[in-house]
Amino acid sequence: MKENKTRRNRYNPITRRNFLKTAAAGAATLAIPVGTSDASVWQSFFQKHFREMSRADLTDVIKRLEQEYAEKYKTSFNIKTTRALPNTLFGYGLDLSRCIGCRRCVYACVRENNQSRDPQIHYISVLEFQKGEKWVSDLEESDKYYYPEKVPEEGHFYMPVQCQQCENPPCVKVCPTKATWKEPDGIVVVDYNWCIGCRYCMAACPYGARRFNWGDPQIPKEELNPETHYLGNRPRYKGTVEKCTFCIQRTRGNPGRYPACVEICPVGARKFGNLLDPKSEIRYLMEHKRVFRLKEELNTSPKFYYFFAT
Repeated sequence: MKENKTRRNRYNPITRRNFLKTAAAGAATLAIPVGTSDASVWQSFFQKHFREMSRADLTDVIKRLEQEYAEKYKTSFNIKTTRALPNTLFGYGLDLSRCIGCRRCVYACVRENNQSRDPQIHYISVLEFQKGEKWVSDLEESDKYYYPEKVPEEGHFYMPVQCQQCENPPCVKVCPTKATWKEPDGIVVVDYNWCIGCRYCMAACPYGARRFNWGDPQIPKEELNPETHYLGNRPRYKGTVEKCTFCIQRTRGNPGRYPACVEICPVGARKFGNLLDPKSEIRYLMEHKRVFRLKEELNTSPKFYYFFAT
């Protein structure tokens, strides 16, 4: 029994979850792997939750993280902590009559948000359906890995799916460490330094929108995006969950930019704006187009709206 315990400690990397379990048993029994004695490691363990940090705390944390990422990726990073803009509630619209299934949105998202290439992580899944199928409630009947010579393929249509930024997000309710929450502007975010990788949020999400880092994320240096946000596209860690944040590093600017997927769409199928602004494009679409939301019967109240312009 003693031998098994020793073997488990030797190969079990130190994490917040393991640290707290071990610390509860007494400081004398704390097993710290070789190479983790650096002061920054301890600082990360005792780091406050993002919503509890003062401006001085944030300054110290950002400085440490920027140094950490610079050493790891050999690139200087700028990590923003921009708060939600006042009188703003972001909403997203997608015109299914225009989408051609080209997946440009997928790859623009990957590059903008520093998603891992190996293991591969995509926030957006573009689903292909044959026309006439029952598709709204039967997403599992779609083809996620279609590869025709040309798109759009005759007799088919396409529906991209990503985080729906729910007003009543089930993923938030199940998180045991409160590492994920809904911001005042409606964006559901994750504090990666507080995520323990239990994946309860993934099980709770009815849209399959969250991704887990099974390995240390791999990003080519030439494709790194150094303009990041603490709650968004900064590089993640092995064993953490991540998701779409409506490109928080872009959209919280003043004035804000569109998410990368909106900018890249060649047919203008994607729309984005402030739901509280009666003059915004997203409000116009909601008031003048035939819109629907995925799985409305679950009472998640997504802020992601699908519609048909024609």
